Amino acid sequence: MRRILCKMRKAEHFPQLFRRREHIMEAMARGWESKSVEAQQDEAGQKAPNPRVKLTPEQAARSRERENLRLSRQTVVQQIESSQNPRHRKILQDALAELDQRLSRFEK
Repeated sequence: MRRILCKMRKAEHFPQLFRRREHIMEAMARGWESKSVEAQQDEAGQKAPNPRVKLTPEQAARSRERENLRLSRQTVVQQIESSQNPRHRKILQDALAELDQRLSRFEK
């Protein structure tokens, strides 16, 4: 407790000294951070980027539709697993069959 009071008194009497120390610490922190960023940028530059294949608008639309169907199928399967009502389960199984049929068209 006595040390804290002593430091507080010093800060009151010598504010410029404490401001200078804070400034030095901030500069050191910024310097360290910039070196880290620089290292990350160098590392990113060394990695060979994987070139993406450009899709035509039709191919992109087909890809999105296939992904949407796949996700819908996954959701329906999860709902079937948690369904308790036989009628609801039948509706979900019919929907699953429809989704499987539509997905099979993409595989041809």
